[in-house]
Amino acid sequence: MPCAREELEQRERNTLAPYAQLSAESHGRVFPEEPPLWRTEYQRDRDRVIHSRAFRRLEYKTQVFLNGTGDHLRTRLTHTMEVAAISRGIARALRLNEDLAETIALAHDLGHSPFGHKGERVLNRLMKLHGGFEHNLQSLRIVEELEQKYPTFSGLNLTWEVREGLRKHQTSFDHPGSTSAPCAHCPSLEAQVANLADELTYYSHDLDDGLDCGLLSEEKLNQDVRIFSMASRKMKEEHGELPDETRHYFIIRCLIDWQVRDVVETSEKLILKSKVKCADDVRRQKRPLVRHNPERRKMNLELRSYLFKNLYYNPVVHRPNLRAVRMLQKLFEHYVKHPEELGETFQKRVRNAGLYRAICDYLSGMTDRYTMSEYERLGLGQHHQ
Repeated sequence: MPCAREELEQRERNTLAPYAQLSAESHGRVFPEEPPLWRTEYQRDRDRVIHSRAFRRLEYKTQVFLNGTGDHLRTRLTHTMEVAAISRGIARALRLNEDLAETIALAHDLGHSPFGHKGERVLNRLMKLHGGFEHNLQSLRIVEELEQKYPTFSGLNLTWEVREGLRKHQTSFDHPGSTSAPCAHCPSLEAQVANLADELTYYSHDLDDGLDCGLLSEEKLNQDVRIFSMASRKMKEEHGELPDETRHYFIIRCLIDWQVRDVVETSEKLILKSKVKCADDVRRQKRPLVRHNPERRKMNLELRSYLFKNLYYNPVVHRPNLRAVRMLQKLFEHYVKHPEELGETFQKRVRNAGLYRAICDYLSGMTDRYTMSEYERLGLGQHHQ
């Protein structure tokens, strides 16, 4: 006999912590649908995210290095997959709902603009008088409205808990807007796990990419970044001298293992201390319960500061991205003057959301390479010599 949804839901009741978000207790979807036969509601959500166009486009969007710079450097898609994997691991250790944590992680960057955070900043500036732009809220807009796959509703019609996680997503890079979620100071623990997994992932893996392409010096990192020097020392004690690629991999692996262990141990203590009994008790907490301990957090901020100074604003990374985001600005200005070029789908969006929001939706959905090709096709570089 196939494993039916009801059996999967019972497994959750039997194995998950009382404060985990059970799929059978979801607040549901905006548009009611027949429940899936052999998947839970969150498993259905995960599959809808993976099959979305916005998810596929992440393959060609910048993480740190301009897309196409190197075959082994991370893209927004590989970053998303790494966040999802770490989210599952932390959620499993804390006896939370892995499917919900994974789904929020897979969807958290759907709304990211081309050219990384620099692209996001230029769109926000261009939209200053028209509601601004913020990629977390754009992710929500994509799953609630912009994806057009179903005959009876717009968007993906995801469950309330996944949309709550996107609305409340926040890391050191992110500053989402306000929320209208009921009685919610905090989102579910699963959403908190996805938040911290995102931060943990991009620091560790941006460090890895920076070492691989030679923009970061292992010697300088050992001098200036405590958490790196600790991992480097541990690797050398256990394995001695190793080739560069293997050594870097084991240092990053050590960093991630320490981070995950710290999150699990610290969060478990905070959860027990809070005495939360259910998922809604978690939402009433004034501060997130999924956290690093203070000393680990301090070391992470040291690493963050080092990466901003030596990687994110390194001229090799920064200058190509600056040139690229100027393309976004020129394209935005072009479509304001020539909205008829947006195409039939976006003409409808202009009527519903206004010209500027429709242009922002169009540009933020572009991949890096499509932005560049449109810029060239329209001859905008020639017009602005």
